[in-house]
Amino acid sequence: MTLSVPGFLWGASTAPHQIEGNNLNSDWWVREQLMPGMERSGDAVDSYHRYAEDMRLLAEAGLNAYRFGIEWARIEPVPGHFSGAELAHYRRMIDTALELGLEPVVTLHHFTHPRWFTESGGWMADEGIERFAGYVRKAAEILDGVEWVCTINEPNMLALMVGMGRAAKAAAESGEDARKWMSPTVEGAARPVLPDPDPEVGRRLVEAHRAARAVLREHTGAKVGWTVASQALVARPGCRELLEKIRYTREDLYLDAARGDEFIGVQSYSSQDVDENGIVPHPQGPDTTLTGNAYRPDALGIAVRHAWERTGRTPVLVTENGIATDDDTRRIAYTSQALEHLSAAIDEGVDVRGYLHWSALDNFEWGHWKPTFGLIAVDRETFERHPKPSLAWLGDVARRGRL
Repeated sequence: MTLSVPGFLWGASTAPHQIEGNNLNSDWWVREQLMPGMERSGDAVDSYHRYAEDMRLLAEAGLNAYRFGIEWARIEPVPGHFSGAELAHYRRMIDTALELGLEPVVTLHHFTHPRWFTESGGWMADEGIERFAGYVRKAAEILDGVEWVCTINEPNMLALMVGMGRAAKAAAESGEDARKWMSPTVEGAARPVLPDPDPEVGRRLVEAHRAARAVLREHTGAKVGWTVASQALVARPGCRELLEKIRYTREDLYLDAARGDEFIGVQSYSSQDVDENGIVPHPQGPDTTLTGNAYRPDALGIAVRHAWERTGRTPVLVTENGIATDDDTRRIAYTSQALEHLSAAIDEGVDVRGYLHWSALDNFEWGHWKPTFGLIAVDRETFERHPKPSLAWLGDVARRGRL
């Protein structure tokens, strides 16, 4: 199997709140302090200070791209006040990536908001979209030389998280157990199927994406898109109509908004069936991952084909794909199989521009530390980095362009 397309991006992804540490002005930091039973990000893995080491490990392994985010809550700690020091920090990250030969893929929003934004109504406030556009306008000043910009990460999951936040607050106020609403990325017996995203919030996020896209096209030469979480849903016999209805609310609303973008970021981990009752819960067994998902590397092929078709053949960039496991041999096996399915989709004509593994580092998984996705392990007391065999393996695939 070959993936030797000229200019193909081989890399890994991270999110700022999950790796930087001490993101004090964000709504997620507040949630961590208030939600009973939720683990806290704290220092995370201190990548705020150690980003150069993290990037160097990726580059030395043979990768040529790194997707990372810039944190709105740091850049605009209070409305209308932009931190020159934080903007300079993220510009240094961009420069470091470029110096190391890593193509920076920059995400402007990855789940977290400034605390003040959420407390003043968030996306649904009358001025919510203009506030986000103002931040994007300022961020654009440091994006010189950046070829790939993601406006919003997984807006379908973000719309879900808004609903989960409301449910958690209501549960806590009524004395119920709110912990089952803590994390959208870790499923379990209490919530075997994620609830639907709020379509009203979803439509606002589409407006926000378009506003950000307009700003970026005016002020940068970057390719602009956003990333969508794919459940790679598959209809059982006789259930196609129900599949399409479910998938519109959960995914297609957001893929439709990517028509006209320079790329669509596809994020895929597992697959689920749809039967006459709806989405079938992930089967639980020896192959179940640490997030409660089924072991389904074929999901990546399903996801990229659907994104390519639904967006009207918008070029695809795989911005996340990986497995939550503490067994690195399973990570290599899963990724190898996922890349085989990706290669098959490319052979069928899907325009895929790159593969960015989730994640570069073991990190804070939105309320949990147990699920480990990283190519690099981190000692959370000393912050010493320990590259796993999977990093060298993926780097070798990247160098050769083939499995």
